[in-house]
Amino acid sequence: MNERDSEQVARTFVEEGYTLTPEEGEADAILINTCSVRDQAEQKALGKMGMMGKYRDARPHVVYGFMGCMAQSRGEELFERVPHLDVVVGTQKYHRVFEYVDRILRKRLEERMDEVGGEIGTVSVEEEMDRSSQRVKSHVKVVSEGMVDVAEEEGSQNTIKDHVPRPEQRATAFVSIMQGCNMRCSFCIVPDTRGKERGRPMSAVVDEVKGLVDAGVKEVTLLGQIVNLYGRTEFEKVDGKSPFVQLLEAVHAVEGLQRIRFTSPHPIGYRDDLVEAFTYLPKLCSHIHFPMQSGSDRILKAMRRPYRNEKFIAICEKMKAARPDLAITTDIIVGFPTETEEDFQATVDCVRRLEFDNSFIFRYSKRKDTPAAEMEGQLPERVKEERNQELLRVQGELTTRKNAALIGTRQEVLCEGPSKTNKARLSGRTGQNKIVIFDGDAERMTGEIFAVDVEDSTGYTLYGTAVVRG
Repeated sequence: MNERDSEQVARTFVEEGYTLTPEEGEADAILINTCSVRDQAEQKALGKMGMMGKYRDARPHVVYGFMGCMAQSRGEELFERVPHLDVVVGTQKYHRVFEYVDRILRKRLEERMDEVGGEIGTVSVEEEMDRSSQRVKSHVKVVSEGMVDVAEEEGSQNTIKDHVPRPEQRATAFVSIMQGCNMRCSFCIVPDTRGKERGRPMSAVVDEVKGLVDAGVKEVTLLGQIVNLYGRTEFEKVDGKSPFVQLLEAVHAVEGLQRIRFTSPHPIGYRDDLVEAFTYLPKLCSHIHFPMQSGSDRILKAMRRPYRNEKFIAICEKMKAARPDLAITTDIIVGFPTETEEDFQATVDCVRRLEFDNSFIFRYSKRKDTPAAEMEGQLPERVKEERNQELLRVQGELTTRKNAALIGTRQEVLCEGPSKTNKARLSGRTGQNKIVIFDGDAERMTGEIFAVDVEDSTGYTLYGTAVVRG
């Protein structure tokens, strides 16, 4: 989701004549899009931005900014942590980032020209704000350290709709279909940083997908904080089908699109119409990422996850019956407050029972202003780490076994381009979202779907040979 938001911001800069650069030392504006799901992500962002201050002396005009969830939750506080920070923009203001950054950058460049004899006049940020519309002025707070905009904005979900044009062929793209979350999980800060559920019009999503396909995209991933609850407050059911299933059908009908993924669904609202969609929509990939969080009903209740473990298991089993080759991945939190060894073992047992293809396992960390942070029974870091390592071991065994079973099979792979770890080889994904590495011509094969004979596996990655069409 952050990757998609970042692309939207980048698009606005490109449209206004800026050039994207992979070199931090060359940039006139350095922006970090932040996450608040875990404390580690926040600390990493703060550390990275702190290091960026080294460019200030040599290039004093450079504008530094935080965007996203941490910016939303911490606001002005971030200026105390990072002295060279200029802009803090929240999750409903990505479409305003260019305006704020460009304003500060132009002002600084004009001041530098004045210092060397230029005659271009400058205006203060405050004066420039007075010339802006009343709507913008009411949302932005100008502090001595910089500019902050973390206000809500109606319709902000409709602003994440553009993509950065690229000369190379693109294989996949993310499509944001909604923003926000109405769930109040006790460990999660997202409802406070992303706001309430807001869905985009179906027609707008379909038009965006059509544009991507026209640009050569073969696969789209539909994004939402709880994606299967898309449109439940804006749109009606039709023939017993939820708005999300209606959207899947509409996207599926886009000519030229070959694959559809979505992330992340929630057990609440994951009904039979969505299960059934996997029986008649072949473009839906045989993979879902389905967060479980815990295998213990007691911990699920403490997490304010409104389902029992057996409900989660039942949905998984229905999905596997609907699509026998389905791969399921999940999110799990270990070390939640009051979690006992028995609770943890219930999670291990569920992982073994469902045999997830992969699990993203996280040690619980306190998040500001969440009920879980104030709970009694916070566990020592040592216990969290031990449980984290044990569950990683269990999942590693399952993943290694599942991937080894694919050796000797032929898989349909969408080539995404050169491998991130070895540019001399290509990388792609199967319909089950398994990474496959192989040799080939990047220019000819990127963005194409073709067969690969799987010959080896190192646990989490498959290796094979592309089957050249005659």
